[in-house]
Amino acid sequence: MAENNSEEEEKYKAQTIEAVGKWKSKRGSLIMALHEIQGVFGYIPWASARTVADEMGVPLARIYEVLTFYNYFKIEKPGKNIISVCDGTACHLKGSQSVLKAYQDELGIGAGETTPDGLFHLQIVRCLGCCGLSPVSVVNGKTYSRVTPGDVKNIIAEWRAKETENNAESK
Repeated sequence: MAENNSEEEEKYKAQTIEAVGKWKSKRGSLIMALHEIQGVFGYIPWASARTVADEMGVPLARIYEVLTFYNYFKIEKPGKNIISVCDGTACHLKGSQSVLKAYQDELGIGAGETTPDGLFHLQIVRCLGCCGLSPVSVVNGKTYSRVTPGDVKNIIAEWRAKETENNAESK
């Protein structure tokens, strides 16, 4: 949560106030408000956390406590492409740890980290509800079933190619 300057804070404030608006009058709705904000930004910017504290009358320390307790919340901007590796029971038993290791080796990052170019964020999830297809990985909502460590290079290459394609189209 490194953002400090007022320019950054203003960037997030209006959208945060709007996202918090429907929750701030409801008792015990801090987590729902934070979900709403993460849905807007993809993570909880520090400026947004401060705005939530002001708008909802919740101490900033309490907000930070919630953000760091729940694995779902991200306090740093994730990469453009979110790779979720399921490590639920079925996936774990069918080799998700070796798939995770292949992602880590290929991307040069650990779980919960983002590549230096900001293109990929790697995360472990506990269950994706696709147990019959295990082990499973999801990239930006696209499900890959029965993933092996050998599949990882191709999955990453697919998303790198999409990025290159998108960059070419936007020029």
